[in-house]
Formats: sequence, C-alpha cells, structure tokens
Amino acid sequence: MSAAFPLRPDALRGLPGAELVLAGLDALAALDVNGGCESARAVRGCQAPAERTATGSAPEFPIEALLVAIGARRLRCAGVHVPEVPGVPEQPELALYEAVARCHPADAHSRYNALVRRLVSFERAVEALSSQSADSAGRRSRRQ
Repeated sequence: MSAAFPLRPDALRGLPGAELVLAGLDALAALDVNGGCESARAVRGCQAPAERTATGSAPEFPIEALLVAIGARRLRCAGVHVPEVPGVPEQPELALYEAVARCHPADAHSRYNALVRRLVSFERAVEALSSQSADSAGRRSRRQ
C-alpha cells in the first residue's frame, strides 16, 4: 500500500506508540544530518560502551531508532518520512534485542516484544490514517 501524500509528524502524535516512533524518527533525522551515529554522539542513546569505543567499533543506535529501522519499509509505504542513515544495522531486530538485553538482562525478551508490539500498533494506526487521507483526497479530486 502506498500513500498518496506524505503524512505530517503532527498528524502522528496521538497514535498508539507515537512517543517511541517519533523519538526514533527524531534520532534518525539527527543522525542523518550528522552523517551517521559515529559523528552524532550528542543524540540520546548514541554512545557506545567505553570498551567498544576503544576498539573503534561503531557506537550503538538509540533503542527508538532501531525500532523505527525495523518498521522503516512499512512506515515509508504508509507515508511516513524515515531518513536513510548510514550505519544502520543490517539486522535491526537483533541490534534492538541486544540493546534491550544490555539495559534489562533479566526481562529482555518481554521488553523487546513489548516494543515491537507498540511499533506494530503504530504501523497499523498510521496505515489507517494514510488510507483515510488517500480516500478523502480522492473524494476531493473527484468533486473538482
């Protein structure tokens, strides 16, 4: 499904899971402007543990950015602008799970699943919103 018009971020604010997805979009936009996570250390969550920084490994992406990376294709199809950022992990699902496990090792699985459920709720809501926007745009064009 493809949206006829891009959706504005303010139209997304009330949707379920919007706080996570909008934070992820903001993080990706900041990373995009700064050339990827390597040069955007000021972005919340974009710091690698000291041992990884010392080895020259790429820093971690914020949890919210990884969540958006998981849903990027579906979000783009629904009309949400998701920036293409260099260095996004090829397997954002695995990177997200690892990031959650570092913060919450005892209940990483349930927290990961909760994040993904919130992403799916947001995706469904934005697809419905996109469909409504396309329907109303079609009705307006037929009237003219």
